[in-house]
Amino acid sequence: MASMELETDLLSTGQAARFLGCSRQHVVDLCDRGEIRSTSIGAHRRLRRSDVQAYVQRRTRGELTTDQLRSIWLHRAVAAHVAADPDATLGLARENARRFLARGPSSGSARWLRRWLQLIDRGPEPVMEALTSTSDDARELRQNSPFAGVLSEPERLAILDSFRRHAATLR
Repeated sequence: MASMELETDLLSTGQAARFLGCSRQHVVDLCDRGEIRSTSIGAHRRLRRSDVQAYVQRRTRGELTTDQLRSIWLHRAVAAHVAADPDATLGLARENARRFLARGPSSGSARWLRRWLQLIDRGPEPVMEALTSTSDDARELRQNSPFAGVLSEPERLAILDSFRRHAATLR
């Protein structure tokens, strides 16, 4: 009986995708980013039903994972650079996105890089919105950010240090 309960508690990535209403690849990406825990059984990834349900609850409440929160802290600093010098900052991001696309990234990544290029072409306002929003779309965009090199190393390290101190108070 216990093994039967265990089997029904574990979901394949395809079953989890149907439960979440998304693609199997998106579920794999969520697992790779640590947003949903998974276990490998042979060559297959399995997810506990309770972990998938907890993910849905976090999303419903709009909660960010620690990684997503760290990302938004960094991208808020990038947004400040966009506000201070839109031409240079958006120019660098455009160049990065085109270079990443030329390397032939995965199809999922290419989709988001093309979206960044569309936002960049629309100007600083939509870019700053994507950099600082907690929406699902903005979360995915930030996972494929073309803003590498905008923050100096000292800036980046100072933000990460500040975030670590802040995150420690949340535990």
